[in-house]
Amino acid sequence: MADRKPCKVCNFSRQKSYGLVVPSLEELKTRGCEFFGFTPSDEVKVVLEDDGTIVEDEGYFLCLPSNTKFMLLHERETWSPLRKVDGGTAWMARESMIMDAVDAATAGDAWLVQAQQLKQDLASIFLMSEADLQNLVDAPVSELASALGFSLPKTENFQEKLQGVLDRREEERQSKELLQLYLKAVEREEGEQAEEPGQREGDAVDGSEVDGVCGFMSRTLMVLKGKTSPETRLSTEDLQLVVSRGAEVMEQVLGWDKVRTAALITDCTTELNKRLGKIQAAQSIRTANSQQTNDDSGSEEMA
Repeated sequence: MADRKPCKVCNFSRQKSYGLVVPSLEELKTRGCEFFGFTPSDEVKVVLEDDGTIVEDEGYFLCLPSNTKFMLLHERETWSPLRKVDGGTAWMARESMIMDAVDAATAGDAWLVQAQQLKQDLASIFLMSEADLQNLVDAPVSELASALGFSLPKTENFQEKLQGVLDRREEERQSKELLQLYLKAVEREEGEQAEEPGQREGDAVDGSEVDGVCGFMSRTLMVLKGKTSPETRLSTEDLQLVVSRGAEVMEQVLGWDKVRTAALITDCTTELNKRLGKIQAAQSIRTANSQQTNDDSGSEEMA
């Protein structure tokens, strides 16, 4: 029986690391795939964690000292040096990794950008658009698991949760649309008079004149005017813009009456508070976890 070598193996982000004892390079690959949730058929590459040297030769592997740390790379993953950053420059490292993902992404795997953002900060999921969430749902399970550092079952459950969120949002929009159709039918039955054509045209002109002044993108105005439950389709930045402008300005921009505009402001405010609350909760959890980690480290040093 060949001598068994104690060593360490980590994933490309260095967020997961395992210690193991293996007799060969092939066994290291097999065990590493099990740890990081890769399938046996996945193509992986072993490199030295400290300098990225590719390890393919069995003899070279056996000559390396005990407790050498290796990195297991899966498909498009590449080795990069360890970034040592403080609290003031950490954002630069995160930005760099996200830009690397953007450069590597093609039209068929745009989900890589969202996956990299989530890997850096899970709270960013609350700021993603429905298109971004759909990209994550449609991503190949094994590749998404590798990008996020999740196991395959956890990744499948993650995608199911996202699909559930998208389905509920669509159901809410359809319910509101049916309610609006019902209310319009009631108004017609009660004989309420519609606005005069001249007045409606004047409102439309006024709205188009105010668009540039208020800083709304044309796409945002299209969503506000033409979509049901527009607050669920807008980005957090657009929601803040709508709420900050207030009902009086939005009446001019959209050409709506006060009641309809007030309802929009209320819906946007509720959605904005909901998103901000989720972000604050996620940040509180992350801060608590970080504090716990620091306390544990301090206890270990004192011991």
